[in-house]
Amino acid sequence: MNVELFKQPLTTILSDITLEFVNRSQCLTHPHATLLSGAKFEGKSEQICLLHEHKLLVCGLDNESNEEYRIAMTLAIKTLSSTNYASLKLSAPKEPFFQATIEGVILGGYSFQDYKSKPNITAFKNVYFAYSSDYDFDHFQSILTKTLIISNATNFTRNLVNQTPYDMTPITMSIVAQELANTNNLECTILDINGLKDEKMEAMLAVGRASVNPPRLIHLSYKPSNPTKVITLVGKGLTYDSGGLSLKAATSMVTMKMDKAGGCAVMGMIKAISELGLNIEVHAFIGAVENMIGGDAYKPDDVLTAKNGKTIEVRNTDAEGRLVLADVLGYAQEKVNADYIFDFATLTGACMVALGSYTTGVMGHNENLKNSFLSTSDNSGEYCAILPFNRHLKKLIKSDLADVCNVSSKPYGGAITAALFLDHFIDDNMKEKWVHFDIAGPAYTESAYDVHTYGGTGAGVRMMLEWMIQSSK
Repeated sequence: MNVELFKQPLTTILSDITLEFVNRSQCLTHPHATLLSGAKFEGKSEQICLLHEHKLLVCGLDNESNEEYRIAMTLAIKTLSSTNYASLKLSAPKEPFFQATIEGVILGGYSFQDYKSKPNITAFKNVYFAYSSDYDFDHFQSILTKTLIISNATNFTRNLVNQTPYDMTPITMSIVAQELANTNNLECTILDINGLKDEKMEAMLAVGRASVNPPRLIHLSYKPSNPTKVITLVGKGLTYDSGGLSLKAATSMVTMKMDKAGGCAVMGMIKAISELGLNIEVHAFIGAVENMIGGDAYKPDDVLTAKNGKTIEVRNTDAEGRLVLADVLGYAQEKVNADYIFDFATLTGACMVALGSYTTGVMGHNENLKNSFLSTSDNSGEYCAILPFNRHLKKLIKSDLADVCNVSSKPYGGAITAALFLDHFIDDNMKEKWVHFDIAGPAYTESAYDVHTYGGTGAGVRMMLEWMIQSSK
């Protein structure tokens, strides 16, 4: 989608159709009030009316908010994508809502059709914003540039998540990372099985042992000249999860290509960070693994030794993501002395039970740090909520056989006990600098909502980038 900002009146811009945002009170005084009334358009949220004879598209707004503009713009793009119109023009909304409106264009217009024998080709290609005042035009242009980078990085993440397990293996994921490094001038280090063995990453190796697609650890680095801080991002990259010997039910295996969403997200993040030129040094670590069954599969009752030397009693091989993260977190802390370390993972169905399908669970020890993501997530168009630690839940992952058990002894609080498991692999000096994001709910959807179509959503990317931008000021 081509999006441009013009410093000229709306009436002087040539396009096939014009878009107007209209609230309930404006419906009554609108020049086409009779037509709108006949179509039962009342200016409500998620209402839309296309007046072909006037080359006008009218979108309802319940109120002025980022979410309202983002959703309204998404509906507009989806509506026009099924027409023969090629271009749309509209007046740029006020600054607080301009970014959200652009997101509606790029994210709302996203379509993944790689596996369609006959992709749906749309004529609609161009969106033109009019901003006729000299005042702050450059600022609006900078918002457009920034938002396009963030939105395209989100769509890059969606594309990776939507690739099938056959196409997006750990090796393929490492190839994508190397290509990204070459394109965006990043450093890239990839560990194969021998490298993982040299680093004593036995937990990660165990998870990938039964697969014909060997695991890879990916490390991407963005290093500006004089960074204000250093941030480590860690992503769970399970390219497919069968559950291992603790086999998932057949229905639960469908959509398990999304288990790599955390790893895909941190690749999208570092892509955007490098393109934005933020003055923050960023390291992205991805544990790319496939969890399968076979004669060489790791088993319930196994005891694994993680990179930091702690031993793990395996009681469920479907709790594999935390085993991979245990080693990747240990490796990341050894290689990089960071100011913060954040991990992203489709870790637990329990987080979806607690928060629903749209909200990321935020966990860690530092209350101020966790709370800082509540506002940035809201500004970015993502939902997040804090799930609190407590000492009693921590006792549930105690093992009589090893240092820690990979699942809780009780079926409740599973998202929190999974994060408390990861806490065993966070160094003492990093406890207050670490936040865990469980994106199991929002990372993938089978029902369209907001800017999301079927498939990967890019969860975590916009929220983290908003936090990074605020931190770099």
